[in-house]
Amino acid sequence: MGLGYSQDLRERVVGFVEAGHSRRAAARHFGVSESFAVKLLQRVSRLKTVQPARQGRPRGSRLDGHGAYLVAQVEAVPDITMPELSARLAQTAGLAVDPAVLSRFLCRLGFTYKKSADGVGMRTRGCA
Repeated sequence: MGLGYSQDLRERVVGFVEAGHSRRAAARHFGVSESFAVKLLQRVSRLKTVQPARQGRPRGSRLDGHGAYLVAQVEAVPDITMPELSARLAQTAGLAVDPAVLSRFLCRLGFTYKKSADGVGMRTRGCA
């Protein structure tokens, strides 16, 4: 993703339009695209700010509200597989989640996956 325009340029474009010029004239004057000027003034009229919107995905996970349930399930059955945990979550909460997403979520909570010599794996909380 590219970087947004500077705060100074945004304020100058808004000031130019508020001085009586059109949005497209402001775009030509400052060497920016017409869509930037139009969208900037829409943002100013709607939100009363020239700050750019946050880029990227929203923070957090769909699983944040189900963290206590997932931790309880893993601590009750440490060798539960991610497909089994996904099926339990779908059954109890009606939330279909890919097993890889569950694994990453549990890793963020501090769980690690340990394999024993007999090939059976177990999730445990690691030292954080």
